[in-house]
Amino acid sequence: MNLGVGLLCFLVCIATIGCDRVYVHPFYLFSMNNTKSHSCKELEVREQLMKTFIPISIESHLASESEESLRNRSEEEKNRLGVKFLRDPIHTVGARFYQKLREIYKEDNIFLSPIYIYESLLAFYLGASGTTANNLQTLLEFSSPSIDPNCTFKIDGRKVLTALRFIINSPFHSKDTEGLLFSKLSCLFSAPDIRLSESFVHQLAFSDVSFYVRAVDFTNPAQAAKYIGAFVEDKSTPRSKSLLVDIDPETTLLLATFTQFRAIIKGATLLKKPQDFWLNLDTAVPVSMMRVTGNFEYKCDGDPNLTVVKIPVSKSIFLLLLQPTNSSDLGKVEKQYSLTPSVSWMQKLSARQIQLTLPKVSLKTIYNLHELLVKQKMADLLGKNATFRLLSNDNLTIGKVINQQHFELSPSGADEVEAPPEENEATETLKITIDKPFLLAVYEKESDVLIYFGRVTNPLKGT
Repeated sequence: MNLGVGLLCFLVCIATIGCDRVYVHPFYLFSMNNTKSHSCKELEVREQLMKTFIPISIESHLASESEESLRNRSEEEKNRLGVKFLRDPIHTVGARFYQKLREIYKEDNIFLSPIYIYESLLAFYLGASGTTANNLQTLLEFSSPSIDPNCTFKIDGRKVLTALRFIINSPFHSKDTEGLLFSKLSCLFSAPDIRLSESFVHQLAFSDVSFYVRAVDFTNPAQAAKYIGAFVEDKSTPRSKSLLVDIDPETTLLLATFTQFRAIIKGATLLKKPQDFWLNLDTAVPVSMMRVTGNFEYKCDGDPNLTVVKIPVSKSIFLLLLQPTNSSDLGKVEKQYSLTPSVSWMQKLSARQIQLTLPKVSLKTIYNLHELLVKQKMADLLGKNATFRLLSNDNLTIGKVINQQHFELSPSGADEVEAPPEENEATETLKITIDKPFLLAVYEKESDVLIYFGRVTNPLKGT
């Protein structure tokens, strides 16, 4: 063989191998391990042989046999497959919903959880079939390279859920969780006499997850909301109140996820007197502020000119604070979330001794993902024409898909302190004060996945 030709072949092989290492479509990481035709036949069989059950009433004080079997499962699923690959799909889905909320809430506070939005949509994907499954799979950023309209070559939703669970749970399994509180409660409520797939419910449940399935009479919406509120308060730890209202009486299925996240900034102390927080150039309100001095990663650059401070909360969780120099540029920064991966905010950060002053934050928000899908012109995804034959044999009317978040950011110092005199501060310490509308993001360190993202325009408005 000619030496030049042989060298060329060798380089082509090396390049091919390198490309394979650089990119693997996430669809293939999570797809079912079978051929397309086998997958189609398997789904048909699953629909025909699906075992169903009727959930117990929300008024019952007893646990169902199915619930006890889930709680007693000892299997441990340690599959971390695709954790890194889920970052961009979760980011994209979260950005889609965030931009719609910007249109609705204009200048108000916004706070959501991209990862739990993704999880809620994935739950319905597990029960979807036909075109509905295809469309949900596309929304979740798992489009198959070739899709037969008569058959959905589905990804294995359980694998994705396992990866999500690893991202969510890993920060709370480490030894460094002091000052970090997190809890999650998921509930699936169905109308009386609606039969649900046992397989579907088992896919959603893990042995270490608070997940409940209950029957609720939605024909009396006020009474249904009252029962759900009492149930959530009883099952959540620490106790949390549901903000759920305005239930459609025609609802036969409602999915709700409630999360609580509290982060204590280590070394931060509460200032003795409230400080001005500028809502705009002309209006300021007094808010409780905390101060911390330490070595933090930081940058101030870009267009718009943006100050970014990275604060470690634990070994696995960190917080980004983003504040443009000009408050009117906040919208430009929000657009960056939708147009570019949010990890770009973390590029070119450098360590610096910083005295940081920021507001105490307590936000409680609730969003109906079904309503937001309708506003995004995707009503058919969960509408009356959607098909969920892997969820139930009955015709379902999906009401609300609730994500409720309670987020707190507070100091570790128990006692209020006076602000230190200016002359006592070391000259090399950079002073940064978050005293006008800003963005905050909570990340899981290993995956760089956004757990929470929000806009704080007024710290006094908690909900």
